[in-house]
Amino acid sequence: MIRLMQPSQEDVIQMVGALFGLIGSIQRAQKGNGPANRLALLQMIAAHGQIHPSELAEELDVNQSSITRQVRILENEGDVVVSADPGDLRACIVQLTDVGHNKLNELSAIGIGRFSKFVDNWDAEEVQTLTRLLLKLERSKTEVVVRDESPARDRWRYKETS
Repeated sequence: MIRLMQPSQEDVIQMVGALFGLIGSIQRAQKGNGPANRLALLQMIAAHGQIHPSELAEELDVNQSSITRQVRILENEGDVVVSADPGDLRACIVQLTDVGHNKLNELSAIGIGRFSKFVDNWDAEEVQTLTRLLLKLERSKTEVVVRDESPARDRWRYKETS
């Protein structure tokens, strides 16, 4: 079995810095008022089929009043329909319309075009390598989270005391 060389702490620090920089720029774009923000909203609504504005705010980590304003804009443009929640008439649910699905597809294409420009001077192998490594990082992160949240880790909490 070949033993791989473990990354140094400096290697991990450099990786985390690069990832946080990238994540931060994406989050700023999603929280703004531009196409990335609208795309994030439409994607979230599409992924859920129907969703409460409060859930949108929580998942996108934005203020409830901001989501209310943004949903109202989407509704006025015909991208979503807002209706009373049959399970709780005090609440409302948001769903995409056909126009909203078309807007989602249009904005997705714009986003892919933008990312294509980011890697315009890369070769295909570099893009594929980055993709493979990001997927590997996500799998590793999931494995660690599952392992660290296992009940065996917290057995001491459930131990009966005499």
